[in-house]
Order: sequence, then C-alpha cells, then structure tokens
Amino acid sequence: MAGHSKWANIKHRKSINDAKRGKLFGKLVKEITMAAKQGGATPESNPRLRLAIQNAKNANLPKDNIERAIKKGNSRDAATYTEVAYEGHATHGVAVVVECMTDNLNRTVADVRALFTKHGGSLRRSSALSFLFHRKGVFTVKKEAVTDQEALTLAMIEAGAEAIEPEVEYFYITCPLETFGQVQQGLEAMQIAIDDAALQYVPNTSVILNGDAVAKVTKLLDALEDHDDVQRVFHNMTVSS
Repeated sequence: MAGHSKWANIKHRKSINDAKRGKLFGKLVKEITMAAKQGGATPESNPRLRLAIQNAKNANLPKDNIERAIKKGNSRDAATYTEVAYEGHATHGVAVVVECMTDNLNRTVADVRALFTKHGGSLRRSSALSFLFHRKGVFTVKKEAVTDQEALTLAMIEAGAEAIEPEVEYFYITCPLETFGQVQQGLEAMQIAIDDAALQYVPNTSVILNGDAVAKVTKLLDALEDHDDVQRVFHNMTVSS
C-alpha cells in the first residue's frame, strides 16, 4: 500500500515516478490553495495552511510552487472547490471512503462511481458506511526525529492524544478532532518534525485479506487515488502477514 498511514492511501514517498509525483504535487497545491483561501495566507494564524505547507515540504514540493499556491489562494481569482467524501465497497467487503476536492460535483461523483464499478465495487449512499469509521487526527512522526520516547508519550497524553503506535520507521499519533490543534502545537513545541498530518477516517474494524484479494482491492484504491479530484482514499483493509 502507498503512503505511511495504515488507513490512508496517499503517496508521500520520495521515490515515486515522475507521473505519480506530478499527481501528488497537484493535490498538495490544491490543498494549500484551499487552505489559504479559507483561512488566510499567514501560516502562523492558519493551522490548516501550516499543515498543508509542512506536508508539501515533506513531499519535496518546490518552495516556489508552495508560494504560488498561497498567493493564488489569497487572490480573488482563486478557484472555488467543494470538499466532499464518497463511500463505497471494494471487493471482499472492504469499506472505502474517498475524499475529494472538486469544482464539478457531477463529474466527480460519476467518475468515482465508474471506478468502483470497473474494479468490482459499488458506490453507496452518503453516510451508509460511516459507522465503520471514526474521524480522527493522525500525525506521522519518524522515529529518528524522536530522542526521548517517554517525553513524547507524556507530552502527547497531556495534549489530548488517544494513542501512540510505534511501527518500523514511524510513530502514529491518533487524537480526537477536538485536540488536533493541541497535538500539533505539542509536537511543534518539542521541535519534532511532523512527517504527515491529516484528519483521517480510522476504521473501527478491519477486513483481513491476503494474496490476490489484496491485489484486487489495491487496484481500486490506486485508481481512485490517481484521479485528479481525489485528495485521499481511506479503507479498512488489513493485509494478513
């Protein structure tokens, strides 16, 4: 699966090919533009913009592109995007949530439905699968950025984090929506670089798959992510070890 998060399909890898990098850069620019349009062009007073810039830097988006996106978002000519989430089932009962940012809702929903159908899945009515996920803040931090794990744990608990999960290379810090800003500030106060941060759909239960089943679901997830209007794709598939 692409990306750091266990639940989100978003390619923040440094070694992706040029075509994929171009897709990713386009999504990051759109997020920066939207954040600047909604909350202003000053990162210090706009948490969403600050995170968008940090995520863009982590993906090696050039500084000039970041500055142009902020300027565009702060101009009268900035495009107006609608943020919308679609829900559906992939094969083998895997639940999928697709976050989009679009200037044409009719086009986007038609395209998303067509991708689900092409890969053996189905788009569901709005909120049909919401009971399978909780909306959470998820911060990804590289282990090498943490010098004192105990201090990190104590600071994150104080900031309102629910869980700190160590993986091979990363810590995943999960928090409720209400404490997202506090956790962000806590990490910044400790001068710990945030590798990725976003509001995610975290599954309550997982569908465990292996082999060909994983490959089939992954084709849908990747096809959705490759669409220009799609920002992030979430799912509840777990790959059996």
